[in-house]
Amino acid sequence: MNVSTLTSVATVVGLSIQEGVRRRVFLAVLVLTVGFLTLYGLGAHFAFRDVDQFAGGGIDILDPRAFTGATLLGLAMFATLFLGAVLAVFLTLGVVRGDAESGLLQPIVVRPIGRTTLLLARFAGAALLSAAYVVAVYLAALAITKLAGDWSPDHLVGPALALALGVAIIAALSLLASTVLSVTAQGIVVFMVFGGGLIAGLLAQIGNAINSDSLHTIGRVASWALPFEGLYAAGLHALISETSGLTGVILQLGPFGGSEAAGPQLIAWAVVYLVGVLALAALVFSRRDL
Repeated sequence: MNVSTLTSVATVVGLSIQEGVRRRVFLAVLVLTVGFLTLYGLGAHFAFRDVDQFAGGGIDILDPRAFTGATLLGLAMFATLFLGAVLAVFLTLGVVRGDAESGLLQPIVVRPIGRTTLLLARFAGAALLSAAYVVAVYLAALAITKLAGDWSPDHLVGPALALALGVAIIAALSLLASTVLSVTAQGIVVFMVFGGGLIAGLLAQIGNAINSDSLHTIGRVASWALPFEGLYAAGLHALISETSGLTGVILQLGPFGGSEAAGPQLIAWAVVYLVGVLALAALVFSRRDL
């Protein structure tokens, strides 16, 4: 790329971020986020206030503070991933087919930048904004948990990075859907895919609980087909990876999907998957009539 093209790409990325911030859905997500964090703060306060009663009369078989903190923060991660997915989908809603049908794309993809460059720039804007959002919400929930119960997860950065990469993958899938589907169909399909990924995690958890290798394998394969779920599970695992005893065993189940460590293979696969989805979206867009 020459300097002029790089400048054009940076301009499109910046305009995409500005457009996303100005959208009403972004304001709606911010309102929902404030409401969620307020309720989370109240819940964390009362949960940690009553945590000693939960200990069960001094029987030291479960660390109630670690159990409460990890469960609350795990639920916060689920809510953060969901809100981040909502933001990623709406930031990429109709960016290809919708803009093409309205006539906005035609003058842009010819000069000064081409189709692939425009697509990647729009993805970068949506992914950066969504990733920054989930990291900020996670850090806010982490701070609330620390203040309410004086508890911190075993790893601080890993869960945030897992959420950021997860919503980037969701944004890429939504962008791919926008190349072939109408605006309404795009939103429906992507949210169904998102739900399917979470169900895959639950299947793996159930299979692990009932010692069903087949069910666990099906769930794991499905979650690798939609790696944002695997990243979410890895983020949950990072919260309690060094927690031992009965507390660690119970927390391995995790809220809304079991926790499972992310090896180098999952991280590498998630990156390859993201690049592959973007490449497929660029290929479909390049062959689309405007």
